[in-house]
Amino acid sequence: MTIPDPSTLLEESFGAGARAMLTAAPGRVNLIGEHIDYHNLAVLPMALRRTIRVAFRARADGRIRAVSSGGYGVREFAWTGDITPAQAGDWENYLRAAARAVSRKWAVGRGVDAAIVSDLPPAAGLSSSSALIVAFTLCLLRANGYAPTFEELMEVLPEGEQFVGTRGGGMDHAASLESREGCALLIEFDPLAVRAVPVPADWAFLVAHSLTVAEKSGAVRQQYNARRTAGATALSRLGFESYREGIAGRSATEIEELAGRALGDADERAGFLHVAGEALRVRAAVDAMERGDAEAFGRLLLASHASLRDLLRVSCAALDRLVEAAMESGALGARLTGAGFGGCAVVFCRSSDLASVRAGLVQRYYAESAQFNAEMHLIHAIPGPGALHMKDANPAPDS
Repeated sequence: MTIPDPSTLLEESFGAGARAMLTAAPGRVNLIGEHIDYHNLAVLPMALRRTIRVAFRARADGRIRAVSSGGYGVREFAWTGDITPAQAGDWENYLRAAARAVSRKWAVGRGVDAAIVSDLPPAAGLSSSSALIVAFTLCLLRANGYAPTFEELMEVLPEGEQFVGTRGGGMDHAASLESREGCALLIEFDPLAVRAVPVPADWAFLVAHSLTVAEKSGAVRQQYNARRTAGATALSRLGFESYREGIAGRSATEIEELAGRALGDADERAGFLHVAGEALRVRAAVDAMERGDAEAFGRLLLASHASLRDLLRVSCAALDRLVEAAMESGALGARLTGAGFGGCAVVFCRSSDLASVRAGLVQRYYAESAQFNAEMHLIHAIPGPGALHMKDANPAPDS
């Protein structure tokens, strides 16, 4: 697909000047481990070869000016130590979140003129918002001479996104920063640790958009945050300090019995069961990937989708139909990925079946939709590097 050159957009928007510097951060697809990172449980995402790219020049003052392609327009504000949010739902808040994250650990510094382009579909569950915060944070740090480590960035980025209003976890930022070529990334929390898990050569993934948009900065935000609250309240009622403590040494059956006895509130019981069950599925999925057991991995994806649909209730009719269409097309597994309420499904198959599964999805799900764009809505998800491991800031997108 063709996207604007960020350096050209920078010059068109803010005039000629010194040669632009570049940063980039990829989106991610979460293979399994949904709605559990904010409970400090391990997840298994991988970076996409779709990115947010930023061309920028440092300014002499503390103002931040940024333009985004795709009709989002120009935003400008003063970078101060007590920066506050802009209007709810405005994309400027992601820029402000990056500025706040930098100032909290380093300092308020020189501002930037910046141009932002993307080949990530927005509001699709592929972490375009986190990729924007990561890329813009790296832009501000580089403009001020900082070369942060992964650990330093992870101290501030998850909290930075909460500035926008979504209380997520650290998965998106970790995957966007630290993913490795050809691998999924097992991310552990408290303490933070990552391990690259090679994806078998004969495995393939598609990211299929439901064509239903879920804006985390919009009305869905309250529902998203409510799922987190229910899971945390359930844990407290059970008397555990952490989900790892609650899960340790218990089978899935024992976890169900515990929740049935002690949790009377339906939302809290469902939240606890999803989180605990999903945590067990992540461990099983890593084991299946390392053994090359595609059938077991596919079954785990389907079980994850059922739990997200029936227990956490973050699926929707379009996502359910999309998963069904994937399985009817010969996939080994599929599930919604991201926060839910719309967005994308991740579809898993063998590499030899990729073309037929893709064609089946077009026929069964997308054929009657005038808004379907194959380059944006049906992506071959090849595991790529994170922002800290990109050889250049302009990686070629997958298709």
